[in-house]
Amino acid sequence: MMSTAETPIDATLIGTAPAAGSVTPLPGGRLSLRTDEALETHDAEVFLSGTLSPTRSLRLPPCATAAPLAGGGAVVAEGTRVRVLGPEGNTRWELAHARWHGGHRDPRPPGRPAVSPDGRLVSVLVPTLATDERAPILIHDGPPRHRYARDTLLLLDTASGEILARRPIGAVSSDVTQRWHPDGSLLALSCWTAWYSWSTWWIEPRHDGLHIRGGTTMREVIDFLPGAGRVLTLRRAEGIAHNDDRDELASHDVAADDPAELFDLSELAVDRENDEFAGAYLIDAAHVLVTGRIYLPGRPVSVRHWLCDTATLRPLGRLRYPVAVGGDVTPLGDGSWLTRDRERLHHWTLP
Repeated sequence: MMSTAETPIDATLIGTAPAAGSVTPLPGGRLSLRTDEALETHDAEVFLSGTLSPTRSLRLPPCATAAPLAGGGAVVAEGTRVRVLGPEGNTRWELAHARWHGGHRDPRPPGRPAVSPDGRLVSVLVPTLATDERAPILIHDGPPRHRYARDTLLLLDTASGEILARRPIGAVSSDVTQRWHPDGSLLALSCWTAWYSWSTWWIEPRHDGLHIRGGTTMREVIDFLPGAGRVLTLRRAEGIAHNDDRDELASHDVAADDPAELFDLSELAVDRENDEFAGAYLIDAAHVLVTGRIYLPGRPVSVRHWLCDTATLRPLGRLRYPVAVGGDVTPLGDGSWLTRDRERLHHWTLP
């Protein structure tokens, strides 16, 4: 008897587009495309019809990360500074900070800045050098020789660059994920530290600072779920926790640290020892898409996508596509999503 997880769900192809960069949906029917050299803004309908005709293009350093702004500019994070670029590429303000740990001449920040839904605030993580009062956690012996304490989360005024709040975070981050609640009342922050995996916090910006409401460990934030204060997270088997290596999808109430709902993704596996579950994506209010790499004996690695229920996290079925798909998925916020096949993006919706 076929399990629910293997019930076929046929994804409907509604368009293709050539694109070599990563896509981010923007308000107002727009998309941003990050290439090696620039951050482009596109009309979503035109882009998804297969026409690459950017309405704006900002040239960026190759090691920078960037978050687009509604007016056509961007918040740009670089190895030693954060700045805002206007629509024409002019620097409106700049905030210098210590060089990111990594020891490279031009280190890449571990994650993008996150702009609040109303565009007034931007949250960004910066490295912190150790002082006599702050003991080092990470020491680089090779040049440049730096001693780092815990990273610092900054809340900035998008228009002026003024630091509105700051808070030390218990991580020395190699990867960062940030998600704002749609109403701007909460920020979910996940930081991956070598040998310690993910640490995640739900943070409330108030007039008197950044207040931690709760959090979890070993799990990366995926997004806020519909409803008041529910967060979706993903745990991956990383070989860090002794006898506790597992893949899990979980939802959390921000008022409690323990998961409210939890699904063991190994139930989707063919080979529980080797199969991997790398991504989870909120498609709409009812659906989460989970991606996995399945290792079948004597066959090439297979990438599979499952559709799960946002309330229970249980699988509704496995998506079937008429063309090849990989593990990269970009939800567009309207119930549709993009997948990549080499240099082409495919646009999908549910039947």
